[in-house]
Amino acid sequence: MRIATWNVNSVRTRLEQVLCWLEQTKPDLLCLQETKVDDPLFPMQAFENAGWQVSIHGQKSYNGVALVSREPLEDVRCGFVGELPDDAEAATLGEQRRVISGLLDGVRVLNLYVPNGSSLSSEKYPYKLTWLGCLKRYLDAQAERGEPLCMVGDFNIALEARDIHDPDRLSGSVMASDAERDALREALGNRLQDAFRMFEPDAGHWSWWDYRTGAWDRDRGWRIDHIYLCEELMGLARSCSIHKQLRGNVQPSDHAPVSVDLDWPPADDDQDEDDQLF
Repeated sequence: MRIATWNVNSVRTRLEQVLCWLEQTKPDLLCLQETKVDDPLFPMQAFENAGWQVSIHGQKSYNGVALVSREPLEDVRCGFVGELPDDAEAATLGEQRRVISGLLDGVRVLNLYVPNGSSLSSEKYPYKLTWLGCLKRYLDAQAERGEPLCMVGDFNIALEARDIHDPDRLSGSVMASDAERDALREALGNRLQDAFRMFEPDAGHWSWWDYRTGAWDRDRGWRIDHIYLCEELMGLARSCSIHKQLRGNVQPSDHAPVSVDLDWPPADDDQDEDDQLF
């Protein structure tokens, strides 16, 4: 099973790039963020013509998330209220379309577009911390069903110094502040682990390069697009890759896709032993 995540920064602007990458990479599921389009205007037909199923939770000009899969997903849930129907704060936060999940062959895949926070002095910064607190409650509720979980998306947080091109200068700023990192770690708890770091411990690997600073030409990026796996899935992970080359496209998104390959469903040990007898 291959699951991928990509902040496309407008699905209509990047439509041909997305369809081309889907054809080349053939994930079982691609999770998109910042689709930036109301649901009625999502380019559904283009995906369906190429053989893809799409579940959407969109918003005009801002935010928006989508799940693009070869086979229809089960139990698609939109917004924090998908897990927290009686949580008033979840309903308010859901006015921004940033959360969607679905079941893919028994795996719950949660696709997130975490708020940026703007700056430490912005009113958007405490909003981000509140949002992350709600994410923890959401994950606690989901865990009660016992579904294996793969959580992906644009987290707008570099969790460690090695996730930033210049940690001495940028640590402590928005996307790298202690409060943001602590809130995300609290949400992850002991349940979820960073798939990429299972395979690549070193610094120098980025998934986002700011349009405004010539960051791509100088390779001055951040790793803020993550894939987190529960323990059951972590033991089945074969690889996790950042597809950096797409940031070099003409009119690219400022983010590159990230994908994980899993040996799912797991082999039936009893069946394997039976097969060896014949």
